Amino acid sequence: MDQTPNPRPLRIVLPGGSGQVGQALARHFQQCGHLVTVLTRGPYTAPWQTVHWDGENPGPWTEYMEGADVCINLAGRSVNCRYDAPHRQAIYESRIHSTRLLGRVIAALAEPPRVWMNASAATIYTRALDKNGVDLPLDELTGEVDSAAPHPKQPAEKPADCISKNRYVSGHDFSRAISGTESTWALAPEERFPPISSEIPSPSTTTNARTAPFAPPWTVRRGFSACVAKDWESAFFAAETPRTRKIALRSAIVLSPVPGTAFGVLSNLVRLSLGGKQGNGRQFVSWIHEADYARAVEFLIAREEIDGPVNLAAPNPLPNRAFMAALREAWDVPNGIPAPWLAIQLGALFLRTEPELVLQSCRAVPGRLLDAGFHFQFPRWPEAAEDLVQQWRHRND
Repeated sequence: MDQTPNPRPLRIVLPGGSGQVGQALARHFQQCGHLVTVLTRGPYTAPWQTVHWDGENPGPWTEYMEGADVCINLAGRSVNCRYDAPHRQAIYESRIHSTRLLGRVIAALAEPPRVWMNASAATIYTRALDKNGVDLPLDELTGEVDSAAPHPKQPAEKPADCISKNRYVSGHDFSRAISGTESTWALAPEERFPPISSEIPSPSTTTNARTAPFAPPWTVRRGFSACVAKDWESAFFAAETPRTRKIALRSAIVLSPVPGTAFGVLSNLVRLSLGGKQGNGRQFVSWIHEADYARAVEFLIAREEIDGPVNLAAPNPLPNRAFMAALREAWDVPNGIPAPWLAIQLGALFLRTEPELVLQSCRAVPGRLLDAGFHFQFPRWPEAAEDLVQQWRHRND
């Protein structure tokens, strides 16, 4: 068993839990017999309880926090948009403000939750490359968080700082990027990163980041998404909640067999024979099956000795070209037209999204989960893709 069975149903509150990940968690815990309450701007009909909140002010929703066992904060505007200045500010403030609000509320409760988990992102780490320009696997021990970020125990910066401050972004001026005069993530790959070796190590030889020779000849500091994640965690850990254990969930892409999600979009491309490699195909994809995500969260709830940041990612991230090849095989589609860098830029512009969501390389691995004895149901992508495709066909076709 991955976790110790709880002797009674838990009261679990999910602020911002109406999205893909929140629905997966709510469904999982509801099926396990726990009492789930989702805090949402637009209450909806569901097997679990939904309660209105605005993510900015205290209100009647705070009554549901009193005496709860677990709070899992997933609040934040979707990143699936163009990163113009208004969207960046909304992405940033929706995360920082809701986290600070929860910190104030939890600190004032007579009986606060025993555990508070806050969403974060695996892209928080500075990208590290080996001598061949291949991404090194990064866990919570080996991954470096930008030293320019606030310490986790210090207050986060003011919202405008992450958005307008002149920060280093892959060698370019962040203040110009945020104003729209220059888009650092719109540069061609060879302008943003050193060349990547054509040799991609097999997952079997690179699963454990702690055994890798961690001596990167260069690192690449990320841009806006990492800035948000770092300030998000800073606001979270700065909250004075001594009676509550806190865990930052540094999540990879959570894949669910649901239309409109990352898996749904990529599957549609594959079924249209457009599911070839994206960009040069060498960027790493960190991912996790929704079932393992929910099981990992449940595991962390039960393990009272674990706190701080935890990577929620499958142990075998893989290059985009291998990721897409496995997805094509799961869908029984033999070929896929590749999407070169320029096509992704134009497609993202048309779809009003950001190309970095596809082109950004991330090779995060779950060091702390594995050390604690968590067993993944889907550690490898081909088996995970096969299961997700089967569920998709059962639900949607």
